[in-house]
Amino acid sequence: MASSSSSAAAPCRRFLCPLAATASRALLSSSRTPPPTGRRLLLSTTVATIAAAMSASSQRDISAASSCKVVDSHLHVWASPQQVKEGYSYFPGQEPTLRGDADFLLECMDEAGVDGALIVQPINHMFDHSLVTSVLKKYPSKFIGCCLANPADDGSGIKQLEHLIVQEKYRAVRFNPSLWPSGQKMTNEVGKSLFAKAGELGAPVGIMVMKGIGLYIQEIEELCRDYPETTIILDHMAFCKPPTNNEEEKAFFSFLSLSRFPQVYVKYSALFRISREAYPYVDTAQLLSRVISNYGANRIMWGSDFPFVVPECGYKGAKDAVSHVTGKISVSPSDMEWILGKTVSQLFQGAWVAP
Repeated sequence: MASSSSSAAAPCRRFLCPLAATASRALLSSSRTPPPTGRRLLLSTTVATIAAAMSASSQRDISAASSCKVVDSHLHVWASPQQVKEGYSYFPGQEPTLRGDADFLLECMDEAGVDGALIVQPINHMFDHSLVTSVLKKYPSKFIGCCLANPADDGSGIKQLEHLIVQEKYRAVRFNPSLWPSGQKMTNEVGKSLFAKAGELGAPVGIMVMKGIGLYIQEIEELCRDYPETTIILDHMAFCKPPTNNEEEKAFFSFLSLSRFPQVYVKYSALFRISREAYPYVDTAQLLSRVISNYGANRIMWGSDFPFVVPECGYKGAKDAVSHVTGKISVSPSDMEWILGKTVSQLFQGAWVAP
């Protein structure tokens, strides 16, 4: 896999250049001094040695940054028209209007310098995972899968979850509270059984709170308290936009407060969904800054939300936006590595490696 493309390294390099500049200034300064006395000669030699060491360190950091594996923690694929004819049908009423096949995705990833991705089962195929499964088997070193939890009252979704993780090698499961039976919560008997089974199998649970974190905060807190061994990933920054009033600030604070549970991770994904501005979505900078302060970069992961992001800013634009946003706040090279791929790679160990 291409893990050393210039586009993948760019976000890391921009934070390392000042180090080399400092070394250059030190060398220039030493060259303007009068003919050296013994003391000045010693000082000059020391400065030159330090500058050389800093320059060498900078080069090592740049080299390391250029080898950072960039991983997309959140995207979808669905059938092409030809694949539909081959039997990969859509769920009634969920036929997409965008192209979202794996071939198109791979083209976009190659252009953007993205090395791997976590494919989240799309609502377009509902609980029929056959299309995504076929992609996972075809590209085992490129993709891993996140299946969709089926919260049916009869409990059949629990067996399906176990089959997908154990037999089909899915690595995570998505909870969409909108799919629970009317009036039911994610903390009902079936929901807790699904959540517990995911933890037992070592599969993180991604939660999509599209209607707002405030509606589900109590359920999420209950699941965290009752099942501390089950990892949670909050999709799309829990759909929190930059707060404009007290109610929105309260919702954002509740999202931040979940950081007290060490098993909770965050996807800094689908920026077009959480921004109030046009590309490059720089108003999300302060959101990200506060999330880093509360969760730490090692619990944050970037995601594009392909193919929905394509008509918004393009796939490459989705990755480039991270550099634009982090340029507005103080984000270290190390934190950039975590956000762009290290967090998700460490969470799903053994993924995105050559067979």
